[in-house]
Amino acid sequence: MAEYWVFDIKKTKITAFKIIASNGSQRINVSEILPGLAISLLEEGLQRSRQMDNTEVGSWFLRQVQAPAG
Repeated sequence: MAEYWVFDIKKTKITAFKIIASNGSQRINVSEILPGLAISLLEEGLQRSRQMDNTEVGSWFLRQVQAPAG
C-alpha cells in the first residue's frame, strides 16, 4: 500500500492519491496509510495556519483526531 499527497500551499489544497497495482494511481479523500485521516482535515489545518500559530493549530488538530467518531 502506498500513497502520495500533492500540496498547493497558496490555495491550501491537498490532492491525495493511492498507488494501484496496474501502475497507476487513484484519487482518495481519506488516507489508507493513516487510516481514517480525512484529507479535508489536513486542508483545514493548512487554512487555520494562516490565522493561528503552530501551537494552536497543533492543539486543534490533536483534538480533531482524538475526538470520537460520530
